[in-house]
Amino acid sequence: MELYIVDAFTEHIYGGNQAGVVLLDRTAEFPDSALMQQIAAELKHSETAFVKKIDSHLFDIRYFTPEGEVDLCGHATISAFTVLREEKALPGGRYTAKTAAGEIPVTIEPDCIWMGMAPGRFIKVFSDEEASDLYRAYGLCIDDKPAMFQPCIVSTGLPDILLPVGSTEKLTHAVQSKEEVMRLSQRYQVIGIHMYYPELSAQVTARCRNFAPLYGIDEEAATGTSNGALTYYLHSRGRISEQDENTFIQGESMGRPSIIKSRIGLDQEICIGGSAVISIRGRLKD
Repeated sequence: MELYIVDAFTEHIYGGNQAGVVLLDRTAEFPDSALMQQIAAELKHSETAFVKKIDSHLFDIRYFTPEGEVDLCGHATISAFTVLREEKALPGGRYTAKTAAGEIPVTIEPDCIWMGMAPGRFIKVFSDEEASDLYRAYGLCIDDKPAMFQPCIVSTGLPDILLPVGSTEKLTHAVQSKEEVMRLSQRYQVIGIHMYYPELSAQVTARCRNFAPLYGIDEEAATGTSNGALTYYLHSRGRISEQDENTFIQGESMGRPSIIKSRIGLDQEICIGGSAVISIRGRLKD
């Protein structure tokens, strides 16, 4: 098996969010889940994508965190198709990733990989009483919620709590209570909490931080699925328009700034996009 480490949602090595990518031989089956789990734990990145080519335009992908398998991962998908483009000379065009969350359209461009999200859906809007628990888990209070934005659970493939704050200072200085966030994630059956400041400027749509300690990720530098959910939410509130190219900045507090692009088409399809850079290549010892 060929192994790669990729920095996703950045144009520079040591930036963005790292993912492992494992390319399987076309004739090989996926390894046992326990082995894939061991490989993901050995690589120690938030997600590792295991990729098997089915035909010229269809790829089967499974995703593992250090703690378990997940249905979908945006930055690992961007990473996987960057590897296929750079290492296997996969030409530009439209492809399909078969995942546990469904079939995902992927478009390869020379300087960007775009992936479609599952249709957006609201799962829950929190009352102020419930939201207070969420803010307290970060040393904040309900008064830190900006007007016109409501904490809620949204999914475009994976369910996340979207938690708005009213300033970059609140975003930067929020301190996670790991045990409490794990408890809340279990209670509401979500992957984690996506905190954001809705800047809504011409340059930056929102600045974000993402926390998924239930899956062994204390904080993540770039999260494609969560920003897909945020795109759906902001569009539903009339804050962004169809065919706008939106820009989400994440990972600044970790020293790994990431740029995640999104757009929503007239057909309401949400796409997440970005660049990625291969940093390490290798092979798994037999």
